[in-house]
Amino acid sequence: MGERHGYSDRVLRLMKENGIDVFDHVRVTLSDGRTYTGIILPRPGYGDPDSIVLKLDNGYNIGIKVDEKTTIELLRKLPKPKLAEVVRPHISEELPKVLMLGTGGTIASRIDYRTGAVYSFFTAEEIYSMISELTEIAFVDAKTIFTIFSEDMTPARWSIIAEHVYQGFKNGEYSGIVIAHGTDTMGYTAAALSFAVRNIPGPVILVGAQRSSDRPSTDTIENVIAAVSAAAYAPFAEVVVVMHGSTSDDYCLAHRGTKVRKCHTSRRDAFRSINDAPLALIRRTEIRMLTKSYTPRDQEREPVLDNKFSDKVVLLKFYPGMAEDIIEAIVDAGYRGVVLEGTGLGHVRNELIPVISRAVKDGVVFVMTSQCIWGRVNMNVYSTGVELLKAGVIPGEDMLPETAFVKLSWALAKTEDVEEIRRIMLTNIAGEINPHSSANYYPEVFSL
Repeated sequence: MGERHGYSDRVLRLMKENGIDVFDHVRVTLSDGRTYTGIILPRPGYGDPDSIVLKLDNGYNIGIKVDEKTTIELLRKLPKPKLAEVVRPHISEELPKVLMLGTGGTIASRIDYRTGAVYSFFTAEEIYSMISELTEIAFVDAKTIFTIFSEDMTPARWSIIAEHVYQGFKNGEYSGIVIAHGTDTMGYTAAALSFAVRNIPGPVILVGAQRSSDRPSTDTIENVIAAVSAAAYAPFAEVVVVMHGSTSDDYCLAHRGTKVRKCHTSRRDAFRSINDAPLALIRRTEIRMLTKSYTPRDQEREPVLDNKFSDKVVLLKFYPGMAEDIIEAIVDAGYRGVVLEGTGLGHVRNELIPVISRAVKDGVVFVMTSQCIWGRVNMNVYSTGVELLKAGVIPGEDMLPETAFVKLSWALAKTEDVEEIRRIMLTNIAGEINPHSSANYYPEVFSL
């Protein structure tokens, strides 16, 4: 049968028994008598491997669950689609070198329109072939680390990405590093890298796309051009997320990795800096700094790798009526850290305070953040906050809950000493804590 194309042994046996390969035209008959005709496609790397992906004759794709009564009939053998050869263009060796790491976020794709099969771009040759402007911006080396959905990112994978970033900077070869990443958990990874690889000589740019590259409304090209430009020429040396700054293709924004959140499910300008201004506005190759508060680029700087993370941390959102046994279950399961998303200035219901207090005495670390998007916790205003402080809860200042979660995971991997962890959590390490809250809810609007 050759390649598995993502299918289970059951599906592959059924296909083999009938002399069928992926991309053949077939008729599938279900146990209830329904029939479907179309072209068998490779199955995506998620979902049920016992389901056949069929491109129907009307052009739509469907998934068909295969069981012991399913039959499949070959109607027509079709040639496998061939993609045009991609050749790396001539690029000046004098341009800044940029390392691009792939983690599974879609930078681009090529589609065979006969079958509807999607082939992802990621080699340097493929990237250049799609975005020819890059040949005048930087000399890009590309390497794939993972091919996963961003929801499948883990603390262990943060460590691996950090190692690649460290090695990329350690040899002094690259001016900056671009990481292609799915947008849904990009903020977590950006925060993780901000703590795991410090004293970096140049920028680390996380970039993704809200719209896939085969759509007319794709944001891929503008995002990648801005990301590579920033990696090659930006004056800062920090971990940032670079994505569209508006719904049009007019500019991108560079958001500090510990202060960025995805604030919309599908808009191209989904990413916002929270309690902070974006570092820069990028119009393709034009970079305009929006703040004077940043770490400057310095190619002589030696990077430091500190890439261990604990997987015994929970991010817990408080809700009205939350029961004590939820926290008890978390503690009983062996978790050593809990980041609470409390209400307002940092509160939970009074009934939870005793169980939190007992857990703290048993060595579990609690950090309080707010469910509000902007602002900071202040647990000295109301009695509930005061009692939580007495119970040993650490105030998370103006940290995003996601950033606090990542930072606590990083701190717990370093030490089990609660007082040392408290010190780490209250220390501004990578721009995650601002000493004063911004007066503007949307600071970038006042900076452009």
